[in-house]
Amino acid sequence: MTEPTGRVALVTGGTRGIGLACARALADDGHVVAVGSRSQPADLDPRLTWVPCDVTSAESIDQAFTRVEAELGPVTILVANAGITQDTLVLRMSDDAFDKVVDANLGGAFRCAKRAVKSMMKARWGRIVLMSSVVGSTGQTGQANYAASKAGLVGLGRSLAREFASRNITVNLVAPGPIETDMLDAVGDDTKAAIVATVPLGRIGTPDDVAAAVRFLVSEGAGYVTGATIPVDGGLGMGA
Repeated sequence: MTEPTGRVALVTGGTRGIGLACARALADDGHVVAVGSRSQPADLDPRLTWVPCDVTSAESIDQAFTRVEAELGPVTILVANAGITQDTLVLRMSDDAFDKVVDANLGGAFRCAKRAVKSMMKARWGRIVLMSSVVGSTGQTGQANYAASKAGLVGLGRSLAREFASRNITVNLVAPGPIETDMLDAVGDDTKAAIVATVPLGRIGTPDDVAAAVRFLVSEGAGYVTGATIPVDGGLGMGA
């Protein structure tokens, strides 16, 4: 799937886990890749350029894009992966905990996409991938805020897809299921086993599984795919 396009990509939340796997996959395909996060990683793939980026701040996002544009060129690939969780049952969930998760996950993607389309419209070519989740369609106990934010991304992505299709900008979503990340590592072995038992393919996914879907969606070959949600969940959410 390697392409000689060498386009400039920005991956938010790109210094670890799913985001880092996506950034590396895009670099493998010959793209020039910047990764954004709030804190600078101690060790980063030398092919990647780090920029500070807090997706809860439009000013921070604009500064990140401006720096990437100045150092690498116009961004025509955006992978909006940055997100947070604050899990608890609804009766214990504060308004602040709900608002913060929705603002970071849904609002952050909106702010990044709004800034990204400026370069894409000029180029008349663009790829935006929003990172949703299987829980956006299935729901999950203790994750009302997270599930709401990930479900909201579907409506956002489809609306963006319609608005910018005439400029040859595609907007799609990837909806991972349980993936082997730091977040999942924090749960106990019994919980992991219970999760695996619900997945038809019988295993936890890897960040590279998700990156493979992203890699396709930003490719030239995916030019006729827009407004779609690609599940990468081992079959967990089928029919949802």
